[in-house]
Amino acid sequence: MAVDDKDVGEVAKELKGAFDDFKAKNDKELEAIKSEKGKLSDSVDKLNEKLGEIDKLKADLEKELKAAKRPGATEGKDVEAHQKAFGQFLRKGKNEEELADLQQKAVQVAVDSDGGFAAPEELDTTMLELLRNESPMREVCGSIIIGASGYKKLVNLGGAGSGWVGETEARPATGTPTIAQLEAYMGELYSNPQATQQSLDDIHFNVEQWLSEEVAREFAEQEGNAFLLGNGEKKPKGILAYGLDAAADKDRLFGKLQKLISGAAGSFTGDNLIDLIYSTKKGYRKNAQFMMNTLTLCKARKLKDSEGNYLWQPGLQAGQPSTLLSHAIAENEDMPDAEADANAILFGDFKRGYAVVDRFGTRVLRDPYSNKPNVGFYTTKRVGGMLLDSNAIKVLALSA
Repeated sequence: MAVDDKDVGEVAKELKGAFDDFKAKNDKELEAIKSEKGKLSDSVDKLNEKLGEIDKLKADLEKELKAAKRPGATEGKDVEAHQKAFGQFLRKGKNEEELADLQQKAVQVAVDSDGGFAAPEELDTTMLELLRNESPMREVCGSIIIGASGYKKLVNLGGAGSGWVGETEARPATGTPTIAQLEAYMGELYSNPQATQQSLDDIHFNVEQWLSEEVAREFAEQEGNAFLLGNGEKKPKGILAYGLDAAADKDRLFGKLQKLISGAAGSFTGDNLIDLIYSTKKGYRKNAQFMMNTLTLCKARKLKDSEGNYLWQPGLQAGQPSTLLSHAIAENEDMPDAEADANAILFGDFKRGYAVVDRFGTRVLRDPYSNKPNVGFYTTKRVGGMLLDSNAIKVLALSA
């Protein structure tokens, strides 16, 4: 839905009305006699679904407004000439020598040894923005852009030691701080969308936009899953692929996430969510949020505190997200369903806990021969992921 179709304030009012209807029906269901419960349950589920749709519409409208206010791309004669030459290369496959020269001036990236050209900076950053909008992991996690093939980072685990001494007493040596090296798990994403030469000859066909959107859609689906569940083999290692341990932060090995148990197979309570929040150190809680899929969120919306107040509250102001126990919620359909033994809910400061690592530069190889009469655009991008701080993210397992 476009920004002009609905106002954020109008959608916020609609969200409040839907939430009031949902509360009324859900409260009535809880009090209903068994003979009426089935009918009311269907009504509550429909209202819950509608509530999710309106909440998502408000968030999408706010994203569009933010994007509309974003400053323009980098200007400059070299960059502009590179963009123009790249567009001609996509359409006609010509001017390769000129494109290579302009590419050096504009982005300082040479022709790849396997052939193909680096996409102009504007196209590359636009694709990153599309990926950010498509992938909830990109929205909530940290981001690192590199120019090399890999990325390593040192982290201080502490342990220097200290003690109290008298003014004239000897100062014995203390322990040596432990330094660990973190390394991103990298992989190469590829896509090969096809277009007919006739469509490329049409001046009204925006080939750059088509390529960005087509590739971004495919890349977002693949990488979003990898950032959460990937095994690290030729792809990023996802958050849930790192080891899990029930021990608290002070007793758990660095690099393993703390797992809390709900106590009931396939279900959770408000107390479980509170435990999840306060198992996280105060410094991480300020920017922490929940992550779960839509079906799990529907269950969370029905939870109440001891005074009958709903734990989920709609965001009724522009820029204010809906919250669960006063924390934002990232909906991620790659999260496991709320079933027995599933690691169905995450909570934490994802920007401090996990980083998406992008090698700057999307490469495009134009192929008019392999699939005539179509022209293929073999597009590659190197991307990775890494767990930065295993204390920043907690996991709730729905186990007995």
